[in-house]
Amino acid sequence: MAAISAAGLGSGIDINSLVQQLVSSEGQPQFNAINNQISAAQTRLSALGSLNSALSSFQTAVQRLKNASAFQPNTATSSDETIARVTAGTGSVSGTHTLEVQALAKAQNSISTAEFADFTDVVGTGTLTFTKGSGSSFSVTIDSTNNTLDTLRDAINNATDNNGLVASIISVDSTTTPGTTIKKLVLTAKEAGTANAFTVTGTDGDGNGTDNAGLSRLFSTNLNNQTTASDAVIKIDGQTATRSTNSINDVLPGITFDLQSAEIGKEININVNVDTKSVTATLNGFITAYNNLRNTTNSLGRFAAAGSNSNGPLLGDSTLRLITGQLRQDTSGTVSSAPENFNTLASVGINIDRSGVISLDSTQLQTALNNNPNALSNVFASTDGVATRLDARLTDYLQSGGSLDSQQKTLNTRITRLNDQTAAVQRRLDSLQASLTRQFTALDVAVAQFNTTGSFLTQQFG
Repeated sequence: MAAISAAGLGSGIDINSLVQQLVSSEGQPQFNAINNQISAAQTRLSALGSLNSALSSFQTAVQRLKNASAFQPNTATSSDETIARVTAGTGSVSGTHTLEVQALAKAQNSISTAEFADFTDVVGTGTLTFTKGSGSSFSVTIDSTNNTLDTLRDAINNATDNNGLVASIISVDSTTTPGTTIKKLVLTAKEAGTANAFTVTGTDGDGNGTDNAGLSRLFSTNLNNQTTASDAVIKIDGQTATRSTNSINDVLPGITFDLQSAEIGKEININVNVDTKSVTATLNGFITAYNNLRNTTNSLGRFAAAGSNSNGPLLGDSTLRLITGQLRQDTSGTVSSAPENFNTLASVGINIDRSGVISLDSTQLQTALNNNPNALSNVFASTDGVATRLDARLTDYLQSGGSLDSQQKTLNTRITRLNDQTAAVQRRLDSLQASLTRQFTALDVAVAQFNTTGSFLTQQFG
């Protein structure tokens, strides 16, 4: 409220200062009480936010361990990668195998015997039917709109039901006219294997089916197979397996063979071993996240020495005690869905000391994996696994409407109401200041009048 500049002229009292002191003495205790409540609510809200963030980060690490494949990474090696390369994936099992590549899979490649002078040479009209070894087929109709060599190529490639054939044109030396460059149609199967071999039949609309002068020049009877479709043949541990591709992933579970060359009678060794380095990195991610969460909860619930003001903002808080207790129990408890000899974190080399810090014993971990390659997946990812139950517990804490979310919403509502109370107190104080200013100004005016009258009477008597 604007101050009256003439205040105090009659009494000599600084009315503005007096009013401000009176208003302050009236309002400051109320402001202090409200501000203390706001500060406490904000401190708790910030602490709950820190706890929420730490729990969320921990859950991210936990969820990586819910899938059993996180603990089954293997490495696979080939003793001769010029014969076959090998990779290990999900479901692979440690072991040693022998591999012999007797034949590679090949895709059919056929070239027309007919020679064409140019891309725009007319090939004829009629229908070409392409049939795969598996029995499926598609047809292309050739008329005046697509009866040149290049438009025929495009018609084959663009056929909507083309089931695996690519047409192309090559420019090569003529076999009948030396020194002349001619064009030939090339047909290639997109995929290798006998199931993808193809034949070309059809109808010759020019009526030249018997003299090979029209479209019949492109039937199978007039094509040379530069490469005949064939299957890959391997022997794994002495047993024969035939496949239509050189990338074979269904002979050994989780193992992919990329065949490079064939050599009958030559056996190479395939070794599949647990990738301990990858498993250790996965476990260390979990351990780091757990220890970070522990540091956060310890800081929030810290009890400082006597005379110190550094107590944690959630010291003695029941929610914090409940969360830390439940997570500790879920982490260290026995896994009922795992075998008895490997049913705790400690049994696979993950130990928790008295202060709650987790560490990894690499030697103990390796012993566990040597005895049971599925030990880690059982402990973490089974029905009652550590990661499974921790994720469920953390979801309860972090979900919308959960305990932390409800408390944060309540605190935000409380802070809003306290801010409203602050505004209401200020409005009352503004009203009080206006009222006191009016009263003291009126008193000052009266004193000024009395002083004027007194001065006048003194003069008259004098």
